[in-house]
Amino acid sequence: MNENLFIGSSALAALAEIVRRPAISRVFVLFDINTARYCRPLLEKHLPEGYTPIEIPAGEEYKTLATCETVWTALTEAQADRHALLVNVGGGVVTDLGGFCAALYKRGIPFVQVPTTLLAQVDASVGGKTGVDFLGFKNQIGVFQEPLAVCIEPRFLQTLDPRQLKAGYAEVVKHWLIADAAAFARNRSIGIMLDDWTSTIQESVGLKQQIVRQDPLESGLRKLLNFGHTVGHALESYLLTQPGREILHGEAVAAGMICEAWLSHHKGLLSDTELDQIETFLFSIFEKVQFVTLETEAIAEYAQQDKKNSGSTINCTLLEGIGRGVYNQPVTLEEIAASLRYYHRL
Repeated sequence: MNENLFIGSSALAALAEIVRRPAISRVFVLFDINTARYCRPLLEKHLPEGYTPIEIPAGEEYKTLATCETVWTALTEAQADRHALLVNVGGGVVTDLGGFCAALYKRGIPFVQVPTTLLAQVDASVGGKTGVDFLGFKNQIGVFQEPLAVCIEPRFLQTLDPRQLKAGYAEVVKHWLIADAAAFARNRSIGIMLDDWTSTIQESVGLKQQIVRQDPLESGLRKLLNFGHTVGHALESYLLTQPGREILHGEAVAAGMICEAWLSHHKGLLSDTELDQIETFLFSIFEKVQFVTLETEAIAEYAQQDKKNSGSTINCTLLEGIGRGVYNQPVTLEEIAASLRYYHRL
């Protein structure tokens, strides 16, 4: 597990030292159109003179191999060698895609993650997962590759609109539900009304690191981190095929957590009270994702491509109580569709 993790006001100072290391031949910085506008000014003084910016469009629909080709073309045309450094500045799309591009360019160049959304700060940038979507399926193509460093500056969160901030909060809640019942109980009355996110980010990243250290390649325990994602990814992938109905990843995960909490209850793992607590809390923050009952089977079909599956068995991470996740729980397409119908009726 990579220990070069910097959180708080010192994060960008750490970045400034890293990009000026003698072993690094060139510095390239990957932005999307939003981070180029809103985050680059805060970052500029910490970057070396003569760095090369690379800009890509913003949005999940651009998390593709075609966008990777844009990045690889820019690196190639600039004659970047294997000692070049790629700094990825953005949310989960940029950190996932940028890490993937770095891992494959010339069989691997170093990269640094500078996550600018709450979702990326507490989840996407930490743990060494990289990848892109393919044929409509989330993160279908990817590799595990640890970054040289992760530099988390909470001030970037001030550039987010409330919807983006809430989307990231879903991953914070996920960490509580799988591993920290006390944190869930403590924060239920607080919600997202925070002036300083530093301690929340540190706590959430710490929980993820504890799990990833024990299982860096997701052969077992790390699957806990997929709670809410089997149904959530299916819902997100389906809606991405429906123009004008796209939702943010965190919004899909929040809906997925309710569905998978219901599945936990359905299988006798979660009590009525705990299911009610999870539903009540998540609906106090997230608006209901809209779909019609007739779509539930089509949405469920996307779960057949989930990366936790074994053969034809759909494996899900469920809860055997708040704060106690359990992985490799087999579920059927019919059960996933039933969970979506349950969510729809709420």
